[in-house]
Amino acid sequence: MRWSRPLPRAFWGPGLGRALQPSDERIPFLIHWNWALKGECPLGPPRAFLRHHGSSVGSGPPSGRHKQLFWSTSATEAIQRHRRNLAEWFSRLPREERQFGPTFALDTVHVDPVIRECTPDELLRPPSVLALEHQLPPARLPTLALSQLFDPDACGRRVQTVVLYGTVGTGKSTLVRKMVLDWCYGRLPAFELLIPFSCEDLSSLGPAPASLCQLVAQRYVPLKEILPLMAATGSRLLFVLHGLEHLNLDFRLAGTGLCSNPEQPEVPAAIIVNLLRKYMLPEASILVTTRPSAIGRIPSKYVGRYGEICGFSDTNLQKLYFQLRLNQPDCGHSAGGAGVSATPAQRDNLVEMLSRNLEGHHQIAAACFLPSYCWLVCATLHFLHAPTPAGQTLTSIYTSFLRLNFSGEMLDSTDPSKLSLMAYAARTMGKLAYEGVSSRKTYFSEEDVHGCLEAGIRTEEEFQLLHVFRRDALRFFLAPCVEPGHLGTFVFTVPAMQEYLAALYIVLGLRKTTLQQVGKELAEFVGRVGEDVSLVLGIVAKLLPLRALPLLFNLLKVVPRVFGRMVGKSREAVAQAMVLEMFREEDYYNDDVLDQMGASILGVEGPRRHPDEPPEDEVFELFPMFMGGLLSAHNRAVLAQLGCPIKNLDALENAQAIKKKLGKLGRQVLPPSELLDHLFFHYEFQNQRFSAEVLSSLRQLNLAGVRMTPLKCTVVATVLGSGRHALDEVNLASCQLDPAGIRTLMPVFLRARKLGLQLNSLGPEACRDLRDLLLHDQCQITTLRLSNNPLTAAGVALLVEGLAGNTSLTHLSLLHTGLGDEGLVLLAAQLERNQQLQELNVAYNGAASTSMS
Repeated sequence: MRWSRPLPRAFWGPGLGRALQPSDERIPFLIHWNWALKGECPLGPPRAFLRHHGSSVGSGPPSGRHKQLFWSTSATEAIQRHRRNLAEWFSRLPREERQFGPTFALDTVHVDPVIRECTPDELLRPPSVLALEHQLPPARLPTLALSQLFDPDACGRRVQTVVLYGTVGTGKSTLVRKMVLDWCYGRLPAFELLIPFSCEDLSSLGPAPASLCQLVAQRYVPLKEILPLMAATGSRLLFVLHGLEHLNLDFRLAGTGLCSNPEQPEVPAAIIVNLLRKYMLPEASILVTTRPSAIGRIPSKYVGRYGEICGFSDTNLQKLYFQLRLNQPDCGHSAGGAGVSATPAQRDNLVEMLSRNLEGHHQIAAACFLPSYCWLVCATLHFLHAPTPAGQTLTSIYTSFLRLNFSGEMLDSTDPSKLSLMAYAARTMGKLAYEGVSSRKTYFSEEDVHGCLEAGIRTEEEFQLLHVFRRDALRFFLAPCVEPGHLGTFVFTVPAMQEYLAALYIVLGLRKTTLQQVGKELAEFVGRVGEDVSLVLGIVAKLLPLRALPLLFNLLKVVPRVFGRMVGKSREAVAQAMVLEMFREEDYYNDDVLDQMGASILGVEGPRRHPDEPPEDEVFELFPMFMGGLLSAHNRAVLAQLGCPIKNLDALENAQAIKKKLGKLGRQVLPPSELLDHLFFHYEFQNQRFSAEVLSSLRQLNLAGVRMTPLKCTVVATVLGSGRHALDEVNLASCQLDPAGIRTLMPVFLRARKLGLQLNSLGPEACRDLRDLLLHDQCQITTLRLSNNPLTAAGVALLVEGLAGNTSLTHLSLLHTGLGDEGLVLLAAQLERNQQLQELNVAYNGAASTSMS
């Protein structure tokens, strides 16, 4: 394994129109102040925001043909209430974003992706070229800022309709969110009124007729009283139509008649068509966002400008994104306020290491071309280096990442199958990912990709779905390899995504042999007709003494049982492969999986491997972790929202098969890094009962030499802290433990009989926690090794308090702990208060002869 969103989609529901109280003013992370408006901001005190090439701040008001139309007091108040409601709605953060700190706000740390203006001729390129062409846009092509979207075109003609398109993950939803918030805070003065529509919301209305005024009034109640003025607003009225791919538009007159009256009820798709035709409200401005496959649903004669959202084609934009995300002053706090906040120096060091790796590791830069993967990198680093919110796992981060980008979308709204985009990706990309894991490869030729995409396609409808997927989502999962020696091949955008999709392919039951597919179809057929046929055959068998009929009758009962056993054998084979991958002897002496992931994102210190050296064997240690994580209840619930449900019975049977195999292979003594990987698997699974049964035979916890980060301490404490049986020995020597880690691991220490904490640079502060450990009524430690830690006399003064009240400790090692004469005197004075201590090692503490006597 080498390394493992845009921001969440905006959802506009009917409840948006309710009067909402303005949110409390926050003090966001300040970049610099820059206010385009003179005087008072429409929503009260100014807010900090970024200004760069993509900001819409610079868009000035149009020429003097239009003056302010909503000049009455009531109209102005209605507009202000509309602004407040939109700002409140679009500023709401999902749970996944709150991990970056309580003052994190999308409108203050936004970085606009590159928007490249293109012509209709470019949109007519052959689909085969679009499918696998993922190179960054040439620098010579013109780019657009948000403030330039409605500027006159090259011929000086007025632009009224702009279509922005981009593949999944390029930042369409984030761009719309930023534009709406810019208008709410007065940073988009070119438009006096902005009305956003979610095409997904409009498509849910079905064929029920409604007028444009009704659609606006239902969603934005404050605008109800000024709807009659919409027609007179002209170009200062902006409609934002987000996600056009959700609507099936028909611009033929025979399909959609002409309608210019905003108060006439029509099907929602017909209203959108007439708005785009400029037959209804012809002066209004319209901004459309869509995926590439739906561009052709609007005839080009109705479009004034096309813009392709190209993501972060400039690495400087990637670095700016990472700096803003990771340099939040409170991003080191956990959701509940617990944990130790990262210092500014630690955050700066994290950003610096990531920036250096972006410059030297071009494959990561190619992945971060998509803003969504920049989000994933930040979320992963936050998971690895900040206090972990309760219940958050690596699998849940990847599952939430897919939910933020796909959110249960259909692959093609015009297809009657209504297949979800994520389900199609799991079937195709999951197949490619699993074949790579099983054959231990991460580089794929174009033939490999075509083979997985086109497998089993027989009908015209299936080819159409493939065409849509290739244009809209293939770039999200695959990227061209830019590493020397592998040019012309493809890799998964991040290596961990390959292992995640391979695990998803397995747990969804998509991996089937030909015999299993035939057996399933036969079992389903027999199940459908079995009851009726069995009833008929039972009657006939009583009337006619034919021996063949009872035989056939029993056969109908046997077929489903045989298929069930065949599926059971398949599950056992998958579990066997997963466990063998987890306990490969070749991986025994590499870093644990969490350190591997961190090093792949931040880079590895020291010289890189020479291109001529033989490649190392590919490691897929995250594959079993993801398999366990996907079986957890939380991830199954999110996958069901994405159209990839995992049945409870299937999850139970898979878990039982895995437990059976783990019970056999999990009893062997593992090296420290592999033992931590084993515990991390249980942490991802999030099933205490399962873990307690599998780990019931664990008696020695040897993690010596493993760098115990806050996350690893949380993993160990979560998995082993609730167990009931005692641990004969817990060895955490040379683990870079700190006092916070000791507090996290306290439940595990209470189960230990022998505890080794030597060589951890523990100081007097840690002795306070060790004192509390020794005084705990459940403490059963008999041997405590603290050698080679700078405890000093101040630390031993706290430690002796614990010794005085402890009744279990018999062996204590304080070798080379910097006690000095003062510490030894304190220790000697308190020894008589502990009658159980049998052995005390205080060698190499700089004691003088007087203190020794």
